[in-house]
This record gives sequence, C-alpha cells and structure tokens, in this order.
Amino acid sequence: MNTTIHSSFLAHPDPDASLAFYRDLLGFEVRLDVGQGTMRWITIGPADQPETNIVLAPPAVDPGCTEAERNTILEMMAKGTYGILLLATKDLDATFAKLQASEAEIVQEPIEQPYGVRDCAVRDPAGNMIRIHERP
Repeated sequence: MNTTIHSSFLAHPDPDASLAFYRDLLGFEVRLDVGQGTMRWITIGPADQPETNIVLAPPAVDPGCTEAERNTILEMMAKGTYGILLLATKDLDATFAKLQASEAEIVQEPIEQPYGVRDCAVRDPAGNMIRIHERP
C-alpha cells in the first residue's frame, strides 16, 4: 500500500492576504481558486511537488458549527494555536530574510533546536503558526 498526503486544510479568513503570503512571499503556485469574497477555497502548493496541496479555506464554515465555536476558532487562529504548518527549505537564512523584510509576524528567528533541526517560526496573515526547517 502506498498512501500519500494529497491535501491538508488551513483556515484563512482573508484570501487576498493569504495569497500575498503563500504565493507572493513563499512562492507557492495556485492550483485551484473557487468561490468568491471571503468564501474562497484556494489550493496551493510547491511547484516541484504537484501532488502535495494545501487548501486555504474559510474558517468554521461547517453548517454544524455554532457561533460560539466559530468565535473560539477565530480566537485560536489569532493566537496561533489553531493551525500549524511545517515547511522545509534548503536555505533557511535566505527564506528568513525574505520573511523578515515583509510584514510577516516573526515568532522565532533561526535557531538550532536541541532535537537536531535548525528552524524559524512566523505567523501567516490568519495567525497560523508556520515553522520552517532547514533541509540538510
């Protein structure tokens, strides 16, 4: 059996801000953009990994989600405790410099972690925590 990750969902209330971050800043390609306004689902991914997708989706749109649950999700997103994405790059310093020069919220500058990876952390426009590891 060969099971792979096809798509993962990450909540985003502002599609244009998300595109500016993931497409324009990180260089991901847009593979699908459906819906309109804040009710857009945008599929993105690295150009050299066509089978791996991230779907930027409106938060808490499930019809079974209560208003209180929606508010909790939005609060968690704002604190960076709702969604987490782990990325990797061959040149962490160059990637970090690009992020630092933008309006991205820096959480942690590049550091050698005690568990053997070198990484940094930022928040995307929705508040999701994005950790970026340096690939050997």
